[in-house]
Amino acid sequence: MFLDYVIDENGAKDILLNLTAMDFSEILHNEHKGFEHELLYVFGKDVKLLERTGDEEKTVSLYIKFNKLENRYVVVISFHEQRFPLSYYFK
Repeated sequence: MFLDYVIDENGAKDILLNLTAMDFSEILHNEHKGFEHELLYVFGKDVKLLERTGDEEKTVSLYIKFNKLENRYVVVISFHEQRFPLSYYFK
C-alpha cells in the first residue's frame, strides 16, 4: 500500500486513531502455531489517499488487523488495501 499511495507514519496513525465501532468487521483466532489463543480484530476503513504515480486522490478501502496482547499492548498486524469486501458487524 505504501508503494501505491502517498502515506507516511503520521497519516497511518491518523487513520488508526479515527477508527470507530462502525469500522469493526470481525474477530479471528490467530492461526499461527503456538499463538492460537490470541484474538485478532479486523477493521475496514474507507479513506482518501493520493496515488503515488498520479496526481489524483482515490477512495481506498483499507483492511486493518490488530492483535491485542495479554499485556494490553496492541500490535498492527495488517494495514493494506482490501482484497475482498468486508462485512461490518455494526452496519
